[in-house]
Amino acid sequence: MLTSIDRLLLVRGVPIFKELRDDFLVRLASIMNEISFPAGKTIFAEGQEGRSLYIVIAGRVRVHLGHKDLAILDKGSCFGEMSLFDAEPRSASVTAVAYCECLVLTQQQLYEAIDETPGIAVNIIRLLSRRIRSQNLQLNELQASKQL
Repeated sequence: MLTSIDRLLLVRGVPIFKELRDDFLVRLASIMNEISFPAGKTIFAEGQEGRSLYIVIAGRVRVHLGHKDLAILDKGSCFGEMSLFDAEPRSASVTAVAYCECLVLTQQQLYEAIDETPGIAVNIIRLLSRRIRSQNLQLNELQASKQL
């Protein structure tokens, strides 16, 4: 079981929450559930509907498409964050490599917290916009380098 401070530090490390005020992060951290998965357990599968973000507390997970690994994530990493904002099917599967523990934030929990502090939605939108802008710059640089 994590302490309140450990929860806050983990939540603060999530890129979409990094610049948010501590009072809001404390609120989010306090409502998140802790859940564990044995090694080999599929946490979610590609194509499933998703409405939760996960933060790895301990252990390790693999993000994959079929047998092809996309990423290996360990303590402090998050996955599933886009499903907080849309109900689109999961774009990849995630499986516990070893026994792992995660904090889980559901879409409903996030929306209720935003209802209490509406200004936070603007901060989240700003952070997501920055991520999209950064991805666009990377794509443009990649396309420019291919044309050379």
